[in-house]
Amino acid sequence: MPRRRPSALRGDLTRRPPAQRRYPPIDGLSGSCTAGLRRLERTRFWTEATEEAFWHWKTLAHGPLRQLLNALADEECAILTCGCYGVDFRGHLETVLHALPRKSARELRTLVRPLDSKILTRAKALPTDSLDAPWWRA
Repeated sequence: MPRRRPSALRGDLTRRPPAQRRYPPIDGLSGSCTAGLRRLERTRFWTEATEEAFWHWKTLAHGPLRQLLNALADEECAILTCGCYGVDFRGHLETVLHALPRKSARELRTLVRPLDSKILTRAKALPTDSLDAPWWRA
C-alpha cells in the first residue's frame, strides 16, 4: 500500500488561527532573550506581560508631559485608553530584569535605561517618601 502524503493526512484537521498579539514585540532583543522572557512569563506572569509593561513605559516616556506628571504622582498609569489603572509597569520591568539570566537582563536593560533617563529628565522633581524607595514609585 502506498504511503499517504502528510498534507493528505492533515487535510481534514481544522486550523487554529494564529493568536492576535495585543502589544508589539520588543524590538532589539535577541532570540535567546525573547525565549527567556517567554519561559519567565509562562512560569511567573501571564502571556505578553513584559511587552505590555514595556509598551506602557515607552508610551509614558514619549507621551505628553502632563500625562507623565500625573502618572508619577498618582497610583494610576494616567493613560486613559488603557484601562489598567493601578498597575506598576516599571516595577514589573524591574522584577523581570532581576529574574532573567544576566545576558538577557543586560539586553533588556539597555532598552529600559533610555526610557528611564527620558522620564527623569522630563519630570523635574519627583516626590519620594524615602531615599531607599525606587523613584518610579514616587
